[in-house]
Amino acid sequence: MSESTINLADYKIHDTDTGSADYQVALMTQRIVHLTAHLQLHKKDTSSRRGLLKLVAQRRKLLDYVKANSEERYQKLLAGLSLRK
Repeated sequence: MSESTINLADYKIHDTDTGSADYQVALMTQRIVHLTAHLQLHKKDTSSRRGLLKLVAQRRKLLDYVKANSEERYQKLLAGLSLRK
């Protein structure tokens, strides 16, 4: 999946939404895809790798939160962002 395939507007609850868990997960996924591509070129960039691991853990926590509150939103996020779990 490339960065351009994630349409952040699809995950907004309303027009000015920037803080909902769904939107944040989509935004983090976009950053994770970008960092993964960067690390394939720069294998020794350990500070970016550490940032990537922290970002993945933060996204996992938010996904757990969404799952606990709404299974339907959780499944929509997994399908829309092509995530495993």
